[in-house]
Amino acid sequence: MTTETGNNAGKKASGSFIKELLSGIIVSDVIILRNIWYIIMLAVLLAIYIGNRFHAERITRETGRLSREVSDLRAEALSISASLMSVSRQSEVFRMVREKGLGLEELKSPAYRIVINK
Repeated sequence: MTTETGNNAGKKASGSFIKELLSGIIVSDVIILRNIWYIIMLAVLLAIYIGNRFHAERITRETGRLSREVSDLRAEALSISASLMSVSRQSEVFRMVREKGLGLEELKSPAYRIVINK
């Protein structure tokens, strides 16, 4: 008779467990309340992870925009440098001086340095 009482107690506990599992008492009371700090920590880590992901995407977009801007500025610098090289040639300078009527003349002899000894 003692074996039947032991089996009945085991069946009651098993039946009680299944009933609690299906009704949600185990999930709400046992699992969530015992592990509330872990759940809060996971929620905070999840929020940090999502924020980090958005931050990384923003930095990636900014890097792409700045790369395009550098490329455009490099092309503009090359264009300006080429035009400056063509304008600064001696023949171009002479032509521009003649067009503006500044009255300047081109040197016929090379330049020389004047040295004064004290």
